[in-house]
Amino acid sequence: MSIRVIEDKCTGCTLCVRACPFAAITMQDKLAVIGPECTLCGACVPVCKFDAIELIVEQRKPVDKEQYRNVWVVAEQKRGAVQSVTYELIGAGRELARKRGSALHVVLMGHGMDGAGEELIARGADVVHYMDHPAFAEYQDEPYSRVLCRLINTHKPEIVLCGATAIGRSLIPRVAVQINTGLTADCTGLEIDADGGLMQIRPAFGGNIMATILTPNHRPQMATVRHKVMKEAKPDPARKGKGKIIPIEPTKEDAYIRAKVVDFVEEIESTVNLAEADIIVSGGRGLGTPEGFQLIEKLALALGGAVGSSRAAVDAGWIPYSHQVGQTGKTVCPKLYVACGISGQIQHLVGMQSSDTIVAINKDRDAPIFTVADYGIVGDLYQVVPALIDRLNQR
Repeated sequence: MSIRVIEDKCTGCTLCVRACPFAAITMQDKLAVIGPECTLCGACVPVCKFDAIELIVEQRKPVDKEQYRNVWVVAEQKRGAVQSVTYELIGAGRELARKRGSALHVVLMGHGMDGAGEELIARGADVVHYMDHPAFAEYQDEPYSRVLCRLINTHKPEIVLCGATAIGRSLIPRVAVQINTGLTADCTGLEIDADGGLMQIRPAFGGNIMATILTPNHRPQMATVRHKVMKEAKPDPARKGKGKIIPIEPTKEDAYIRAKVVDFVEEIESTVNLAEADIIVSGGRGLGTPEGFQLIEKLALALGGAVGSSRAAVDAGWIPYSHQVGQTGKTVCPKLYVACGISGQIQHLVGMQSSDTIVAINKDRDAPIFTVADYGIVGDLYQVVPALIDRLNQR
């Protein structure tokens, strides 16, 4: 879509200047000039009495959806190791493929990852497209997006999923623009509707609503999915050898990279990695004071877990942002999640409601956290938590 001023018809009447809600039109030498602030809303077109402004709408050929088939997952690897978010996507993709009656394909790009293809098949992949080349040992935007675009244009998958990680958020938007399709970011749920379309579910408006987004006119349907909101696909030894590994033949252009990785510096975790922890004890506004986190740390130590928090505690300056669980923090899926003094607003629930077992401690029996908790304790956390610590220490 574009817009232009037909200079031969413009009289400089300024009607369009007054009609523009974004102040994007100015007068220069008695002619209307549309600036970069224009949003193509078209408000100026009907007010022009001289038909001097033209809004051009490009007519695109509708996509033949019948040409697109199968669910694809883009695997993520770091230093030759497939990341756990890939196995979560395979679990979700396997279910989508079942509902669509199609196959599940995984795209893996790296170097020297012998055995990774068979592991992906054991987890649920029917086909693995594997690029093995030194140029792909470390993730880089250009070569990865170049290869993925070529594969999508060739094989025409119906659905493409990628992790909403630093790598996924860098890669997939580039691909979506190049192949001219839509993209829904940070999904927390995926379903198939009655017409066979992908329902992409994600928090919106600060987490106050859960939006369902569709891609009715373009293919493939693309989404990035939050880490730790889907269950990992478990390996099935019986599947090994039943899938197909297809090597991707690199072109000269694929091997061309303008930048190179000079060094890789591992992030040193001073505490348990919150996103990977099996047990998390979180504190919220109900702690009352920042000193309350000393009690949370003691319970986490007794359980052998990590310390988390709600956004309210972080905003109050009681604990660093790196501990925040929720929509604007980390999404976690531990075996045990203990919420102490957390009311359980939707922004927090989005980040932890997939936990295997949730224990909530709150003195407000009507707190929303109890709607998702497997076990709820209504009481003063400063009485309940020390009692739990004593019992754990005794055992």
